[in-house]
Amino acid sequence: MSGANLAAGSPSTRRVGQIIRFAFLLILSVSMIYPVLWMITIALEGSGGMFKVPPEWFPHEFHFNNFVNGAKEIDLGRVFLNSLAISVTVTIGQVISSLFIGYGIARIPFPGRKLWFYFFIGSMMLPSIVSLIPVFYVFAKIGLFNTWWPILIPAFFGNPFFIFLCRQFYSAIPYSYDEAAKIDGANHFQIMTRVIVPASIPLVVTMIILSFQGSWNEYLQPLVYLQDQKKWPLSVAVASFSGSYGTTWNHFMAVNLLYMLPLLILFFAAQKYFMQGLGSLNNSGLK
Repeated sequence: MSGANLAAGSPSTRRVGQIIRFAFLLILSVSMIYPVLWMITIALEGSGGMFKVPPEWFPHEFHFNNFVNGAKEIDLGRVFLNSLAISVTVTIGQVISSLFIGYGIARIPFPGRKLWFYFFIGSMMLPSIVSLIPVFYVFAKIGLFNTWWPILIPAFFGNPFFIFLCRQFYSAIPYSYDEAAKIDGANHFQIMTRVIVPASIPLVVTMIILSFQGSWNEYLQPLVYLQDQKKWPLSVAVASFSGSYGTTWNHFMAVNLLYMLPLLILFFAAQKYFMQGLGSLNNSGLK
């Protein structure tokens, strides 16, 4: 073995590499945590806390009434329930439809199966903004403008990314499971619901988290389709947060913290399955 190879594998070289990686991850973590900590500080500060230079990280007095006042300004209870109803419905629609479509492409031979798969892959590359105007025109023509239907209906036709994940995951499950179930008299629906899906719980949880997060944070579609402010979800209400004399920033930051809370709860509650889902996708040949 050459001296260069010995040097490359020496303990001191590995230690330097570990220090560099640790420093990089530390800087990356701080850059992500800093805005959240600053938001928490402003949410607990008085009205002038945002403009202090340098920032005051520990307020002398905690103004918890910022959360109450901010919630009143956007009618938090109503817009929260709107967001919850939309996000839960979209999540159910996207996950169930993607499971069925992914199963069909992965486990049921039919003419043009690969073509359909490539079609879904190609649609992932198409920005949603491209189809916004024609889709808006269709929904407006059939009288669904200013309703939730233009947001909810597309969810039940599958999510291209989720279909791709399902196809990759299902393709890695041995076909012997299907054959054994068919011997017992199971049809495709029973095979999917009783064999494939129970073996894919981490994948399902991963899709639920990603779908709920995407729907909860969706801003453009509700803004385009919903004129009635009583139908607005939380994302649009928060983005439109402004008083008669400008934005009250401590109230605004307090509302944003409340806006983040359901996503944090969902992630930490399902973190175990989410990480298993990512790991199983990696092992299933996702390339």
